[in-house]
Amino acid sequence: MTGALVREFRRRKHKASLIMPLYASIRGKFNLQKTGKTIRVPMGNFALEGAIYTTGKGKVPEAYFIECNQLFDRPELYGTASGEYGDNAVRFIFFCRAVLEVCLALDIHPDILHCNDWQTGLIPLYIKSLYRHHRQFSRTATLFTVHNLAYQGNYEAANMTFTGLGWDYFVPERLEFFGTLSFMKAGLLYADLLNTVSETYSREILDPEHGCSMDGLLRKRRQDLYGIINGIDNQEWDPQQDTFLPSTYNAKDLRGKAVCRERLVRLAGFKDRKAPVVSIVSRLSYQKGLDLILQSLDELVRLGANILVLGKGEELYQAALTAKAEEHRGKVYLYIGFEEPFAHRIYAGSDLFLMPSRYEPCGIGQLIAMKYGTIPIVRKTGGLADTIHDYDHLAGRGTGFLFEEYASRALLEAAKRAFCVYADRKKMQELIRQAMEMNFSWEKAAGEYLDVYRKAGEKRLT
Repeated sequence: MTGALVREFRRRKHKASLIMPLYASIRGKFNLQKTGKTIRVPMGNFALEGAIYTTGKGKVPEAYFIECNQLFDRPELYGTASGEYGDNAVRFIFFCRAVLEVCLALDIHPDILHCNDWQTGLIPLYIKSLYRHHRQFSRTATLFTVHNLAYQGNYEAANMTFTGLGWDYFVPERLEFFGTLSFMKAGLLYADLLNTVSETYSREILDPEHGCSMDGLLRKRRQDLYGIINGIDNQEWDPQQDTFLPSTYNAKDLRGKAVCRERLVRLAGFKDRKAPVVSIVSRLSYQKGLDLILQSLDELVRLGANILVLGKGEELYQAALTAKAEEHRGKVYLYIGFEEPFAHRIYAGSDLFLMPSRYEPCGIGQLIAMKYGTIPIVRKTGGLADTIHDYDHLAGRGTGFLFEEYASRALLEAAKRAFCVYADRKKMQELIRQAMEMNFSWEKAAGEYLDVYRKAGEKRLT
């Protein structure tokens, strides 16, 4: 999301850059260049150093990367299937201050610092406390985006010693959250403005059911909270020019999609090649409705569906899906992990896309699926409710199939409606075209973010 948004801003000639840790997975993917600058970040009674790298040339690089191998040179970003890294608090206290130290080291005077999720939650607070006297930040406003309120970055109180902040900040009115230090709470309290990644989710998190115990704070900041739907990168996700596909296609000529489907069915080893291919490309987690998928899988197979799953996540779900794939060999295909070329081929070669999330701040999978003419079956929540029009069988209009109740019977009823349309080739072709004609590019979202940036700047200066 952030990479695509920055590219859209730069296309509009704004001076926009991304700053992130130099994770191990980034090395080798880009032509990184040393700036020759290093930073030193105080961490209580010790300090950590970092080197600054960039991508590309020019006065304003597209991205800055902060190298600190002892914190970020690891196989995964935040943890493994068995749990998150035990020093994540230290890692992201360092990163929050390192972002500001990079600005000082390179003499950057940002108009806006757009912070994303708990990993950046301390930045708005640092701007208003430890760094408030630096001229680089005298006009800097902050926007804090909540991509998923359930991931809050709550850690033991002892980590306060690494922040450089006094213990007077560890009180319920500030950073203390049920006895822990909360990065998410810091962002929600101290950013000039807030947003989530869909209108519906911005309303849902004001209620206790979806508020994750932060709903009271969010209600107090209701006037500062916006909802902006994510886009997708039309250069990366475009079936008309996707080099990962065996055959390209567009909404007016779907012959290439049939080729993609035939190749995918053959690769998965599905016995019934005419049965609908229902794909799941997802993090395998509680949030994504994996328990609902597992409860419904046997019946979906009985109804004739071929099921294809690509993803990784919680060990519980990986093991359960592995057992189901073995039980339904020739009807269920499972790939544990994530391989981007394969994801492209799945989106192109599938007929239907299943996403029964418990909650979904925005969701990207359903947007990509529609772009590739693969029809979503989703639960009506968050961004899924905002981006998909439920199919009207009488009018023959819609872009997917929605259900509301979080229950296998509701999922299966939506799937049956989808299978009925799939069985009618003419109706299915028209539904595919309607889905592919939806526009979820970053152009609209970027304009909305620029409006919020201006409002944040005005608020900062009042």
